[in-house]
This record gives sequence, C-alpha cells and structure tokens, in this order.
Amino acid sequence: MLQIIGLLTISWLLIWFFEKGNLAFLGLIPTKTQFKYAVVLFFVTAFISAATFGLRSYFLQEVYILSPSNTAHGVLLNSWYQFRSVLTEELLFRGVLLYILIKKIGSTKGILISSVLFALMHWINPGVWGNIAQMATVFIYTFAMGLLLAFAYAKTFSLLAPFAIHFGWNLTQNYIFPENLSGNHLFILAEQPTVTISYIIFFALFILPKLTVLLINYLIIKHYACKA
Repeated sequence: MLQIIGLLTISWLLIWFFEKGNLAFLGLIPTKTQFKYAVVLFFVTAFISAATFGLRSYFLQEVYILSPSNTAHGVLLNSWYQFRSVLTEELLFRGVLLYILIKKIGSTKGILISSVLFALMHWINPGVWGNIAQMATVFIYTFAMGLLLAFAYAKTFSLLAPFAIHFGWNLTQNYIFPENLSGNHLFILAEQPTVTISYIIFFALFILPKLTVLLINYLIIKHYACKA
C-alpha cells in the first residue's frame, strides 16, 4: 500500500511541477460511462483469459481442480496482491509518464515510448533475462499489450480502462489459473498427460487467445471513443 501512496504522491508532484495541475488526469473518479466500459473490459478480458485454460483442458487433457489450500483470507489476500501489482504498473506506465508524454510529444510517440518501457520492465520476470527466445517472446506480447493499455488511457484519460484490462488478464493468468505453476492459485493443475499437438493447435492454445484479447478490447475502446 505504501508504494501506491508513494507513486500517487510522486505523480501529484510531477503534474504540479509541469502543469500546476492535480491528480484528476488519472481519472480515478470515473464517470458512469467510464465505469460501465471498465466493467465490460474486465469481464471480457477475464473470460478470454480463462478460455485459454478451457482450450488447454480440451486439447492437452489438462485437469484443473480447486486448490484444497484455499481459504477466504487467502483468496482476498492473493486478489489484493494482483490488484496492487496492476495498479502499481498502471501508475508507472500509464499514469503521469504517459500523460506528460502525450502533452509534450503527442499520443502516438507517447504510446510507443510507454509501451517499450512496459515491455522492457517484464524482462526482469523470473526466467526471462538471459534467455533470448524468452526475452523476444515476452517483449513482443507485453509491447502489444502495452500499446492497447496506453491506447485505452489516451482515449479515455482515465486509468480505469487500462487497469480493467490489465487486472482481468493478470488475475486470471497469475492467480485463478496456474499459467505459472509457482505460487498460490485458486485452481491447480491436477493432471497433465503427455500430448503431442500440431502447430495449428499450438497457435490456438497460446497465441490466438492473446490476439483475441487485444483485438476485442481495441474494438471496445474504439466504440467508447466514438460515443464519448
């Protein structure tokens, strides 16, 4: 919690220094329309993310069960951890930094710079740095996601839209289902038979859901921009 308070304080100081403004640029108090679209973005993203594991169950015959170690306190604590992690990243990459970049050099360049920094930050994730193939894969997807999130902020001037997408994806991938087998998860992998798959199925399992979440959310944000 202290890191979020610290980031909000730094954001306020920077925006006051550059524009003598306040934290209204974050859009943390949304309009009714912004809130409605944020709810849609969250559930669409979470559903597509969860569908990834449905495909894995079908094609790879993976079996997921509720973790026996789940408790109400644990669920709330892990959900809060994902919430805090996403909000921290949004404040860093789509907050005051992107706002100032948009004002100083324009939306296109600001979105690109923000997305590159967002992608590079994910190289520090465990098992990524030093593995060239992994670094390239992580950079490509997180850069594309960064473009979507920055675009969402640029069209709404509210962190709620990019936060909703980001939180929907991270909560599902990092906590509800075990994309990474380490750590605590709501569901756990109970059985993983050895299955040989084709490149087409590989695309459907690992690439198509990511492309889908980018495309569908882009269209939703475009629709919001047309109505705003």
